[in-house]
Amino acid sequence: MNSYERVMAIIEGRKADCVPRIPILMHFAARYITASYGDFCRDHNVKVRANRKLVDDFGFDQLDVMSDPWTETTAFGGAIEYLDDAVPRCGQPLESSKEIALLDKPDPAHSARMANTLRTIASYREFGWKTYSITGWVEGPAAEASDLRGVSRFMIDLIDDEPFARDLMDLCTNVAVDFARAQIGAGADTIGVGDAVVSQISPAMYERLVAPFQKRLFDRIHEAGGLVRLHICGDINAHLPIIAGLGVDIVDCDSMIDMKRARKILGQAVVLTGNLDPLNAVMKSTPDKIRRDLRALYETVGDPWFVNGGCEIPAATPHENLRALCEPIPIL
Repeated sequence: MNSYERVMAIIEGRKADCVPRIPILMHFAARYITASYGDFCRDHNVKVRANRKLVDDFGFDQLDVMSDPWTETTAFGGAIEYLDDAVPRCGQPLESSKEIALLDKPDPAHSARMANTLRTIASYREFGWKTYSITGWVEGPAAEASDLRGVSRFMIDLIDDEPFARDLMDLCTNVAVDFARAQIGAGADTIGVGDAVVSQISPAMYERLVAPFQKRLFDRIHEAGGLVRLHICGDINAHLPIIAGLGVDIVDCDSMIDMKRARKILGQAVVLTGNLDPLNAVMKSTPDKIRRDLRALYETVGDPWFVNGGCEIPAATPHENLRALCEPIPIL
């Protein structure tokens, strides 16, 4: 059973030979091939080279395009600064005037960074089609609105100018739909949706203002033939009942999530991933303890589950610790 078959078997409720492994590796990936993080973000050849070496050397099951949250923002016309050893920086929020009509309309095929993502996926497809799961990414409605406005300004919008906040998230959702469809067309079987800012919004506000846009995005991804993986960093224990109604296929769980409760709320039809603390339970741990912690976690959460940290695996993680994280775990 290859990696793609393993991932799809678990998602479809069938037996697999072992639990799929899908660690989030970005800074670690760049450092592993001694590339700058700026080049990892902007040059698809660097990202492909890193991920090919990682799956060969550590044996996990997924090829990923994730690197930073600014791809769509640059397509809207925003300027970012690439850094050698850190996430790119956007110095000035783009949409400060509430004049949405002035924003550039992103085109996945012609925006430099969107097109770079499509080239990454096309390269993955050339050597890994139906061998590895291929995951593309888009920014969620609230996350992209926050990228464009700045987080603080968008949080105020949600309180004192709901019509504008809705209009902006509507635009961001439409762009995410177009970008997701293009990535599926290039070869992605799964689309990750990063909407981390949701953890900073009350469940009531999330349900009323943000979740409807997420649901539309998820439905369009499914209609295009893709799976949906939702990634919200932080404590979303109180948001889980709302997420349960959105039709998500895979939910990444950060280290503060109560996994037993998450399984009860989200049910057996949703794959949970995570949720070892990337710093203390992976980077600062030992291989033997990582193996024990993963087994205990699996016994708690049960199937369907994918091995993953609570979020990105730190760049300084010892290689032997990542190898322990990626060792095959037999299905219970």
